[in-house]
Amino acid sequence: MPDLDLQEKARRIVALFRDRTPTPVLPEALRPTSLAEAYEIRAAFQEIEEKEGRGPVAGYKIGLTTPVMQRLCGIDEPCWGAIFASEVHHGRAELAAAQYCRLGVETEIALRLGADPPRGGDRAAIAAAVDAAMAAIELIEDLGYDYKRLDAAAMIAGNAWNAGIVLAPPVADWHKIDLARASARLSINGREIGAGSGSDVMGSPLHALAWLADRLAAAGTPLRRGMVVMTGSMVPIQYPRPGDRVRIEVSGLGAAELVVA
Repeated sequence: MPDLDLQEKARRIVALFRDRTPTPVLPEALRPTSLAEAYEIRAAFQEIEEKEGRGPVAGYKIGLTTPVMQRLCGIDEPCWGAIFASEVHHGRAELAAAQYCRLGVETEIALRLGADPPRGGDRAAIAAAVDAAMAAIELIEDLGYDYKRLDAAAMIAGNAWNAGIVLAPPVADWHKIDLARASARLSINGREIGAGSGSDVMGSPLHALAWLADRLAAAGTPLRRGMVVMTGSMVPIQYPRPGDRVRIEVSGLGAAELVVA
């Protein structure tokens, strides 16, 4: 088989997600040859979905924010993917497990931009661009990937596996909260599964936002006013089953819920 070009790799990867095809490892023909190529495939993936599938982009997610996950995936920094507006849910979402190959959830703090963030801005400048913060659930579709064979390039090429988000009501006076010290709690059916804090995300969600703002600006697709940024998970990914009720709470930033049918 001749080598596939970037567009064809992206189109075939999009098809894997649309068809919910179990993919324990990305087929060799679709594998990026480098991280740079993985991001090119991801950009083409996003363009295809914008035009033919999930519609406009509402923001971005940051993944692999911990050193442990970075070492596991053979990368020395986080990664990112797009969030599509059609998959943004507010407050409480009810979703069917059958709509996914394998649905995962992550425990996050989301930041909404009230202004275009500055490239290379310090923490104060980055914070000034944020008009709201909120607890959030990131929905992950990993197609049943075998994490023992996970690498960053495969994840990036699949748009960092974002399948949507569930946002708590926005908190406009979030500046009164030290996001690095904000505590997060994930429970399923009323039982606490895990806990973390904002400092688990690159030291602070604001540091994560600053990192992403710089990377996207360098890629020619800067963050814009109105976008939402998911800053990274504070609790390891969980896989809810039909009948489960997932609740994520962050101190001072409310709660988001997911019911899986």
